[in-house]
Amino acid sequence: MKFEAILFDMDGTLLDSAPDFIAITQQLLKDYDYTPVNDSKIRDVVSGGAKAMVSTAFSMDESHPLFEGLRLEFLARYLQDCAVYSKLYEGINGLLTDIEKAGLRWGVVTNKPVRFAEPIMERLGLTKRCSILICPEHVTHCKPSPEPILLAAKQLAVDPSNIIYVGDDKRDIDAGNAAGCKTVAVEYGYIHPTDNPRNWGAGAVVASVSELHQLIDRAICGC
Repeated sequence: MKFEAILFDMDGTLLDSAPDFIAITQQLLKDYDYTPVNDSKIRDVVSGGAKAMVSTAFSMDESHPLFEGLRLEFLARYLQDCAVYSKLYEGINGLLTDIEKAGLRWGVVTNKPVRFAEPIMERLGLTKRCSILICPEHVTHCKPSPEPILLAAKQLAVDPSNIIYVGDDKRDIDAGNAAGCKTVAVEYGYIHPTDNPRNWGAGAVVASVSELHQLIDRAICGC
């Protein structure tokens, strides 16, 4: 079976955005006279968003009187510096180039708000290459709902069964499966230490960008 389009999750799949999240969180801790935490502690909860990172770094839950203010400040700082250290995972640019050379389209379906996603895509030189970018503002329900992926398929005029969706979180795989796509889970992304991508029900699981590249090459040629 030959596929017509490849859709990716953004953070932890196409790009490593953790360095920016870590830098902002550590500076926020410093500015509020909190003790810095190990970078890995922040990286482990990146997929949980601002709430998870603030809660983990400051050791406070959402009911704490300072929590919401810290969360909003975190987001304000991230809006300003959302692509200072973030970069494509090694090998992703080559993968995207091969997809393009094969005459296929690729896009991004993310739960990242458009105010962050668009500048990141622009600063990494992906905007003109990407065929479609679907963010929470474009739909009623985010992943794990299939709605964002189905919207992407509709706008690309491609049947979901002819799309590969790649992600690093169970909600990505749940959304892709529910939409009727071929799903691929990547183990190199932001996987919580207690989680196991091989239990998510993905059509395939890859440990590296190199393995992902090989899998997509086979899918493109119908091998």
